[in-house]
Amino acid sequence: MPRIDYRLNAIVDGSLSALGSLPELAAIAASNGATIIQYRDKHASTRAMIENAIAIREAITSSGVPLVVNDRLDVAMAAGAHGVHLGRDDMPAATARQLLGTNAIIGLTVKNAADADAAIAAPIDYACIGGVFETLSKDNPDPPVGLDGFTSLRRKIAAARADLPVGAIAGIDVERTRAVVAAGASGVAVISAIFRADDIAQAARALRAAVDDTLVGHSS
Repeated sequence: MPRIDYRLNAIVDGSLSALGSLPELAAIAASNGATIIQYRDKHASTRAMIENAIAIREAITSSGVPLVVNDRLDVAMAAGAHGVHLGRDDMPAATARQLLGTNAIIGLTVKNAADADAAIAAPIDYACIGGVFETLSKDNPDPPVGLDGFTSLRRKIAAARADLPVGAIAGIDVERTRAVVAAGASGVAVISAIFRADDIAQAARALRAAVDDTLVGHSS
């Protein structure tokens, strides 16, 4: 059985600080359906990232929702986060596992068939395919894989590791959530659809409901 609940990965990006306190934003998401909080910051200093990650971890502790740090294993370790999410240019997952230990959460981005093969062989707890659709939340040099591309990569991973949770990321809203979950996603990773909504709590609940409802319908 998977030990990670990947239904709703709420990504707290550093750019969201213009909208409010990152720990407060994370706490709202964690209290309204998010099952993972991921902290991502491409521009902050290492010191600032550690401080932010600690504050986010403390803000969501009572919810029981785990915190993973995007890319930066050093920040994850220093902040006492639950794990790390790695991209193709980051530290190998096997090395991260050696450093973090068996109880840490390790996720991996999948963009193509080679990445899918790497995910199948890696000591990870989940994979996330994307970008699936166009997004303004991240400067992505790779074209979107689309729903067909997602489905193909998801089937490839499932054929080798049926119990590995696999999410979808980029350009995800409620309707697209239903589409990717019906195509095999275990859940979705989102930024704007939650944190740039007029009502963050309601947006998180709506996305979680879309995941849950589609998972139930897909399994019946």
